Amino acid sequence: MNAARTLLPVVAFVVLARPLAAADGLLIVQQTTSSRGTETTQVQIEAQRMRAEVADPGGAKQTVIFDGGKQILYVIDASKKTYMEITKADVDRMGAQMAQMSAQLAQMQDALKNLPPAQRAQVEAMMAGRGGSPGGPGAAPARTQYRKTGSAKVGKWACDTYDGFQGAQKTEEVCTVAPTALGFAAADFEVTRQMADFFRGLMPQSADTLFQVGRPEQQGFSGLPVRSVHNPGPSQTVTEMVDVKRQPFDDALFAVPAGFTKSAAFGAVPGRGRGQ
Repeated sequence: MNAARTLLPVVAFVVLARPLAAADGLLIVQQTTSSRGTETTQVQIEAQRMRAEVADPGGAKQTVIFDGGKQILYVIDASKKTYMEITKADVDRMGAQMAQMSAQLAQMQDALKNLPPAQRAQVEAMMAGRGGSPGGPGAAPARTQYRKTGSAKVGKWACDTYDGFQGAQKTEEVCTVAPTALGFAAADFEVTRQMADFFRGLMPQSADTLFQVGRPEQQGFSGLPVRSVHNPGPSQTVTEMVDVKRQPFDDALFAVPAGFTKSAAFGAVPGRGRGQ
């Protein structure tokens, strides 16, 4: 699950571009400022492959590689020289397990209605402590609703501003540009939509929110984010696009380094490492 969450700030800043030339790739440079300081990261995109340098929720650096042709996601920890290999079958299996958990939690919540108030409160407190209350594992959070608020400028881009709400709580601010302002086309980013489908069985709410490039009816706002503020306030995280340019990439950039040890993904039995 950490692997899925680390992707969320990356794909929020994937943009649309003109169709890639045969040997062309797309480099996106972005800067993230949080309580941990300011970091500059890169995202490399080709027709069937995508690579991003990210930090997990604890701040540890990882590299995420998605191979659209093979439908495999790699999460690489260079400091430990380990990697996870997550296949579509792994995602489908975990998604089925989460759906089953969600159904069981719904049954438990329904059964609680028949308990006396004091006993019901006790059971609900126990479930909350185990992550089993509404909003725990298997429960999709409320969909963010966006309201257009005006305009601003981020770097070299004039953009439209939106505030995102979950219920009455403001949870996000985004500033977006039209695809034509960047001179790009959707065909460049087919691999990002493949990644969306890859995660849909595991985290459908995240796929719908972050991976729907250029689809206002699904992402909730028009255009492409060049700036995003998560949890506006003292503990906010701000990510801005710094630059977008085309360049060819070496195949080694999208490969697991030799000698790295394979670790288990979602409880699977780990196999041998690369180059061993």
